[in-house]
Amino acid sequence: MATLHWHNADLEVHKLVVGPVDNNVFVVRCRATGDAVLIDAANEHERLLQLCTSLGVRRVLETHGHWDHIQAVPALREAGYEVAVTALDAPRLKDVGYDVFLDDKEVIEVGRLRLHAVHTPGHTEGSICFQVEGTPLLFTGDTLFPGGPGNTSFEGGDFDTIIRSINDSLFAFPDATIVLPGHGNDTTIGAERPQLDAWVARGW
Repeated sequence: MATLHWHNADLEVHKLVVGPVDNNVFVVRCRATGDAVLIDAANEHERLLQLCTSLGVRRVLETHGHWDHIQAVPALREAGYEVAVTALDAPRLKDVGYDVFLDDKEVIEVGRLRLHAVHTPGHTEGSICFQVEGTPLLFTGDTLFPGGPGNTSFEGGDFDTIIRSINDSLFAFPDATIVLPGHGNDTTIGAERPQLDAWVARGW
């Protein structure tokens, strides 16, 4: 599969787009050790299992618990992959299962790489993003997209909360930070930061 999306001397990011609402699934792989982690077991579990096997994935990190991000969780857990989610979003995985909790500011080791967890409530209560230490990469799930925040009309969503999460937590990163969202194309913090007031004015 031609999945390589971004790389440097230390890591590879692989990307697959899966399912009926075109979810982005990412694999972050340490080049030094071959260890890897999958972000959001969204759908099309056969393709994800193939990706996990070929890239050395050891565990799954869920950015949040909405249905479209967790459809492949049962198959991956059955295959032996540990699934991690925040305690606040864990109830959304009650039908598919999970294994461990992710905490705000947790540092996740993937070989020699370090992923920093950033709690960003608003799309859901337990939404979480991941920044890869020493790189410009920020995986934002459904918290931040090109052109605005994620949908807050679902249960557990709150517009004022997601705006605070974006402004206080995500916009703390440099302008050159690459945003890799749960759907759609990459953007940067610098491209999105000037639009904040317009998002607040429109209310979504």
